[in-house]
Amino acid sequence: MNPELFHADLEAKPSALADLAAWLEKEPLTLPEGLRRVVFLGMGSSRYAAGVAALRLRARGFDAYAEYGSAAATFPAGPETLVVPISATGGSRETLDALARYAGGPSPVVALTNVEGSKIAEGADQVIPMLAGEERGGVACRTFQHTLVLLLALESRLTGAARDIPELVRRAAAATSDLLDRRDDWLATALELLDGAHGVYAIAPAERMSSAEQSALMVREGPRRPADACESGDWSHVDVYLTKTLDYRALLFPGSRYDEQAMDWVRQRGSTVLTVGGHVEGERASIRYRHDDDPDVALLTETLVAELVAAHWWRAA
Repeated sequence: MNPELFHADLEAKPSALADLAAWLEKEPLTLPEGLRRVVFLGMGSSRYAAGVAALRLRARGFDAYAEYGSAAATFPAGPETLVVPISATGGSRETLDALARYAGGPSPVVALTNVEGSKIAEGADQVIPMLAGEERGGVACRTFQHTLVLLLALESRLTGAARDIPELVRRAAAATSDLLDRRDDWLATALELLDGAHGVYAIAPAERMSSAEQSALMVREGPRRPADACESGDWSHVDVYLTKTLDYRALLFPGSRYDEQAMDWVRQRGSTVLTVGGHVEGERASIRYRHDDDPDVALLTETLVAELVAAHWWRAA
């Protein structure tokens, strides 16, 4: 792991997204017919992305689940069950162990990986490449973003939604470029507001929970600072208590109907909240970017704020 190379990986996000959009235009995803259940398998960032994908598919009537690769058991194989193992390196031990239960069975297996010819491909009927390029910093950042894109493409194919995924990816590339190009306007403020003695708390609605989880992971993985994630509505049941005793500093991704419920406590207790992509009453500052009114663009883009904060702290350390 290398902080300078991690920073370079972040800089390369827009161009990698542009390449992915072009590939998706030429290579539309194909899947077997008659599927009614989807089981995603993964760990870490892969499972974060899968959790959002599963929620979206359930809302469209599919049985869809995001399982830890390390879970001892999950749904049995069957021709109506699509199994989607996700591993950027293609070698995550837990995911490979989970995949072994399905390899050669009646369930179609479609693997997502960033490494051609990796171990995960051996047990798959089909492999979808992430096309994120080599992450020389050793941190899953572009692969996380590309995983989300490909899961949205799978959703579109499974549900027949006919989404223009390449256009969405181009909008996300423009949003990512905007944040990178204007970082001198917002990064110093973000670093100041989030730099507390008790870590960083990332908060997001269930539909974009991966943004909070990935943001917290970036703060833990690079600069090795304490960080945790919480869903916006659940916050009032599980994290509100911390505002009473800690120097509570949160990165909030607005969009939940329960944002105000959380902010009421924040205002009462004088906690620090930095918002990304929107405004809430009581925030200390807000970071806006191009197309941030589109929830799907936000899903693909907003973690860059925490990634750049983490890169700065990591380099400084």
